[in-house]
Amino acid sequence: MLDVLYSLLSFIVAITILVAIHEYGHYWVAKISGVKILRYSIGFGKPLYKRDFGQDKTEFVIAAIPMGGYVKMLDEREAEVPAADLQRAFNRQHVAKRFAIVFAGPLFNFIFAVFAYWLMFVNGTPGIVPVVGEVVKDSPAAIAGMRSGDTIVSINDIETPIWDVVLNEFVPVIIGKSTARVVVKTESGMDAELHFDFSSLTEELESNNILSILGIKPLRPVANTKIGGVVADYPAAKAGLQKGDIVLKVNGTRVSTWLEMAKQISSRPGETVELMVESAGSVKQIFVKTKEDTRNGKVIGIIGISNAAAYPDEMKRNYQYPVFQSIPKAVEATWNATGRTLVFLYKMVLGDVSIRNISGPITIAKYAGLSADAGLSKFLGFLAIVSISLGVLNLLPIPMLDGGHLFYYLIEIVKGSPVSVAFEAAGQQIGIVLLLMLMSLAFYNDFLRLFG
Repeated sequence: MLDVLYSLLSFIVAITILVAIHEYGHYWVAKISGVKILRYSIGFGKPLYKRDFGQDKTEFVIAAIPMGGYVKMLDEREAEVPAADLQRAFNRQHVAKRFAIVFAGPLFNFIFAVFAYWLMFVNGTPGIVPVVGEVVKDSPAAIAGMRSGDTIVSINDIETPIWDVVLNEFVPVIIGKSTARVVVKTESGMDAELHFDFSSLTEELESNNILSILGIKPLRPVANTKIGGVVADYPAAKAGLQKGDIVLKVNGTRVSTWLEMAKQISSRPGETVELMVESAGSVKQIFVKTKEDTRNGKVIGIIGISNAAAYPDEMKRNYQYPVFQSIPKAVEATWNATGRTLVFLYKMVLGDVSIRNISGPITIAKYAGLSADAGLSKFLGFLAIVSISLGVLNLLPIPMLDGGHLFYYLIEIVKGSPVSVAFEAAGQQIGIVLLLMLMSLAFYNDFLRLFG
């Protein structure tokens, strides 16, 4: 329950920050353009906090539903405007000004992403050196010549000091079904150049299967059976297992390593297993019914626990850059992430990438909690990615979104007059349908991940 509340709080904080940044973009450009702003709202629904500020007595509102926000400007299409304020009405502004005001929201999302990445690089991201533990036979890694014990040094000339960067750099290559030039350091200390080719890849990319597509497993420390974490609302937590407990036997079979224990549990999907557990100095018997889960096309049993094994210090690394060097790195990271998001969407439309990757608020809340729990840098990276996603999404030419309004303005620039009221109304109806379909798909995927 506490994990759920923590994820929800992290989600609210993340969304509030990103919405405030996005709407401030609209607000700031409208303000300097001379448009009168009536309300700047973070969230929808009943106001929880309201305050007037500035010469125009603009209402600043924090509302009950933190799923968006808006900047309400003086506009003759919405209400009667006093003659003295006509020149400050949004609809009276030149199309270039209206374009700039609307475009500023997504633009500020990208600017914030640069800032978040910069702060993340300055602060540093703790991670694990990308040493390969196992290479799957006939996989792209095996075909490229990768071996157990290799350390991945770079991918397409991008340094890969930690596993996070390795996964991030392989994603666009996999999506594009292209090739990657990978430099590794062998166990003997020699550098070797390997070539990965994904042109004939048939497996769909999803957020949790990058390593399985590559055919590599990271080197992990040999773990005993001490439990390092218990996932809330999973069978282990419901059965009473706790962090620090040591599993001695599974169904009467003694286990001394985490792998031995995991094999015993995973081979019994949907079955009840008997665990002999040492907890707080005493040994007790616990029965746990495993939850069925599908991994790499195979149904296995899981109970929701993680091990307490720790990596040695030489395997840990802080991915960090100096203050000024972090600026171009942040810009580069934002540019690359934006490009990957666009390619990802394009591939999704073509059917090359599964629509199961579309996430809704439940999944976002989950990752918000996990990233916040992992530290400031992880949370900043999460904020940057979501901010970029919001920026890209809002620029799509869908009525109801910023991109839809920008599309109308482009038509106006070409034809010399605004689009008709009927055309705009029809566009809004189409936009509502498209957004409802997208939201339904996102919620459907969320519930599949939650209960599937």
